[in-house]
Amino acid sequence: MGIYRKINRFVRKFVHKDHSFVANLISAEDDRINKTVELIASENFPSEAVRAALASSFVCKYTEGYPTNRYSGNESRFYGGCQNADALEEYCCKKWREAFKTDYHVNVQPLGGSVANAAAYASVLQPGDTILAMSLDAGGHISHSSHVSFVSKFYNVVTYGLDKDGIICYNDIANKIKQYKPKLVLAGASAYSREIDFRRIKRIIDDAVKNGDMEYRPYFMVDMAHIAGLIIGDEHQGPFGLADIITTTTHKILKGPRGGAIFCRKELAHKVDSAVFPFYQGGTHQNIIAAKAVCAEECCTNEYYDYIHQVVLNAKVMCDEFIYAGYDVVSGGTDNHLFMLDFTKTHPHVTGKMVQDALDKIDITVNKNMIPGDKRSPKEASGIRIGTPAMTTRGWTEHDFAVCAHRIMTVIDALEEKAKLEEERNGSDIHNG
Repeated sequence: MGIYRKINRFVRKFVHKDHSFVANLISAEDDRINKTVELIASENFPSEAVRAALASSFVCKYTEGYPTNRYSGNESRFYGGCQNADALEEYCCKKWREAFKTDYHVNVQPLGGSVANAAAYASVLQPGDTILAMSLDAGGHISHSSHVSFVSKFYNVVTYGLDKDGIICYNDIANKIKQYKPKLVLAGASAYSREIDFRRIKRIIDDAVKNGDMEYRPYFMVDMAHIAGLIIGDEHQGPFGLADIITTTTHKILKGPRGGAIFCRKELAHKVDSAVFPFYQGGTHQNIIAAKAVCAEECCTNEYYDYIHQVVLNAKVMCDEFIYAGYDVVSGGTDNHLFMLDFTKTHPHVTGKMVQDALDKIDITVNKNMIPGDKRSPKEASGIRIGTPAMTTRGWTEHDFAVCAHRIMTVIDALEEKAKLEEERNGSDIHNG
């Protein structure tokens, strides 16, 4: 029955009885999870306690607004019968402050990371204001800088990138601040394997104001969705005390339910709360908040700290196996839970999509990913992203990831060889014709 024995029994008892089509798809997904090596960096396996909270009676309750006696930010609900929901939401906020050792205001209502980012932008910006964020091919998220995302429709987005070694170009950030005078500077990524120096970015912003390059102080925002757990586990520099607004997801490396959260300085609490509700969202999903609270409790344990240390160790070992074998790793290594392989030089006939599809056939799941300066489209891409959180949750250690690295290399090398032979054959046919 795999990793969710108790929950699966619950599903079989109630869903299989009268909803066979849905139940069969749930069973098929259970089977896929149990047989698959999951290496997508943004996926993980929540505990049975988190999943049980998602199915709790809080799924029934409608709670527009905020707890009636909220310690900060906005308050009052628009429905009655919210006393338990109020206590739950305040407790959830308290536990997340405890997990990150901060006194920042926290809003746990966002339904996802992109929604959290949208609300964070709206809390301090007006349409047309300038945002400075990491470019998509450098590792930024869609909601940071993509031209097809809402962020580029509502705001003027300027991007910074990486230096020749694949490291964030902090000089580029400084120069872009002087040139474009953004209202908000955003740090954070979804495909960047090195530690982000939040202190340095804060100094760059401070110096721009001090030197008169900016007539106002830009807001400093951090999206820590991918590295939130590393910050809790002291494996990555934290943004608290530096950034004005911080967003995160609660799934990924935190191992919670799919959802988001926003932290901010207390003076921005009212603006952030108003941007979440009523600006972007309506009724709160209290069952998800219940699961977020359970997740926060788990993140405060010694076991979670040990888990984070193992995630980072596993990523370093697996990454090193590819480097030793001559593969090109973006930035030359990893400081966190993921890394990117760049095929443009070592396997020029191979695309990220080809590798992703081929690995799917042997039950290894990764995602194709653009690499710096990628000339291929996001649908094809010239690299893949590999992450270790999910399989570390399932008990994998360094040896398991090292062995898996060589399985992946065998597939990639075979794809390159096959593509080269086909190219040679086609060239020969053209010549003979």
